[in-house]
Amino acid sequence: MIEELRIDNLGVIDSARVRLGAGLTVITGETGAGKTMVLSGLALILGGKADPTVVRTGSRQASAEGTFALAPGSPVAERATQAGADLDDGVLVALRTVAAEGRSRAFLGGRTVPAAVLAEIADELVTVHGQQDQARLRSPRHQREALDAFAGAAHQAELAGYRALWAERQHVAAELADLLAHARDRHLEADLLRLGLTEVERVDPQPVEDVELAAEAERLGHAQDLRAAAAEAHHAVVGTDEVDGAGAAALVDQARRALEQVARFDAALGSLAERLAEVGYLLGDLAGDLAGYADQVAADPGRLEEVNRRRAELTALARSHGGTVASVLRWADDAGRRLISLDGGQDRTAGLTARVEALDVELAAAADRLSDGRGQAATVLGDDVTAELAGLAMAGAQLRVELLELPELGPFGAQDVAMLLTAHAGAPARPLGQGASGGELSRVMLALEVALAAATPRDDRPDTFVFDEVDAGVGGRAAVEVGRRLAELGRQSQVVVVTHLAQVAAFAEHHLVVTKSHSGGVDVVTASDVRTVVGDERVAELARMLSGSEDSVTARQHAAELLERSVVGR
Repeated sequence: MIEELRIDNLGVIDSARVRLGAGLTVITGETGAGKTMVLSGLALILGGKADPTVVRTGSRQASAEGTFALAPGSPVAERATQAGADLDDGVLVALRTVAAEGRSRAFLGGRTVPAAVLAEIADELVTVHGQQDQARLRSPRHQREALDAFAGAAHQAELAGYRALWAERQHVAAELADLLAHARDRHLEADLLRLGLTEVERVDPQPVEDVELAAEAERLGHAQDLRAAAAEAHHAVVGTDEVDGAGAAALVDQARRALEQVARFDAALGSLAERLAEVGYLLGDLAGDLAGYADQVAADPGRLEEVNRRRAELTALARSHGGTVASVLRWADDAGRRLISLDGGQDRTAGLTARVEALDVELAAAADRLSDGRGQAATVLGDDVTAELAGLAMAGAQLRVELLELPELGPFGAQDVAMLLTAHAGAPARPLGQGASGGELSRVMLALEVALAAATPRDDRPDTFVFDEVDAGVGGRAAVEVGRRLAELGRQSQVVVVTHLAQVAAFAEHHLVVTKSHSGGVDVVTASDVRTVVGDERVAELARMLSGSEDSVTARQHAAELLERSVVGR
């Protein structure tokens, strides 16, 4: 429930604080006083479009703040908490500002949020009806939504199940269509992969084989140079038979013996002699290795030819797959997995086809259940609204809710919904979008809302209903009945109505008046205020609405009579 609205610098309203209570609240005032600005402020709080032109002339920004009382643990309270809002003992504060330059900001429970979050929460809290909503009532989609809401929670659960099946069917069918549309491309891709894998299998490259063969080719191509270098190094280590041809090993051994002869006189030289001995051992090992290398390195033209042939084969294969054996092996691994997937396409096609057929059967059964629920609800809704219209001074009017079969199942079932209105006895039944006047649509909308409220459990419907001139185009007894129905709706929910009819305003439990002041000319509204009227002030306001003058004795008597009758009629 909305507990309070605060509005600053919005349109003609300078500053206003509006306290709202339970039941029916009406907002009245002279033309141009800014009655609709109260609802414009509420619309901002509820996430509506921020229009900088509503900022009061000379002000930097307009603001609208709403205080909502939420039931503990309600889905709305949980969603607000998820958005980061702080709740104070179940009270949620929503604030919206609009700068004259055009920028808008939204706050929920003291935290900045996107305006879309306000709109999301508003859908659960408040239902707003205005002239635009009458236009929406002509829409088959909104008529279907109204019927589904009237059909109850079990029906809406059926609808949610159907919608889930429909979404799955669309997804599976799209995947199947893609498979079938690209079947030829997949076959071609699979054939190319098989050719490539066959070639890889024939060549049978081994990991790092190209690197090892390149090294071997280098050795074989320079065998003579390698052997000569090894021999020369061997001679340098061990020496030759020529005079003065002592090698490094002999010279190191000579140095060791020289030190050992005097090592007993100085331990330091003894340590150096040991190190020379170790060097001698290393040179000996090195000499053996050099000799062995020189012996095993030999020119082998046949092996070199074989290595070059294999390298050419690997190079030709790698050229198509990244340039190295490693990239060839990676490609083969990926290609193998892709080929398995492509070869499984036929199995997937069969599986998806079967799933689509199964979903069609499930959808048909779910659509039948939806149709049954809608058929029962359509009859009851039509009867309930017809009864309400009779009470709204539309005797002889009848609302009939028809189900129009679709050529094939759609996202919401097997039918469209059409509401046909017979405006009076003897008139033809016509769709709501054709031939219904604004006043008739206002009453149909109110009758629908009363019927929906009566059929919807308290916890499943919005806490607040807002009507902007729902009484447009009506008067006399019809206006009295509109007020009576709004009061009846107010016994179940909070109802806020902007009205210009005293017959409607008389039924309110709370009466707010928007007043205006002028400066510089009678046609220029410079400020508006909102105040609650009771007692004589309320009688005066109703008299003004009836006659245009709050001082008229006759109008005051009529206003007092209206108030008396409204109390009796509630």
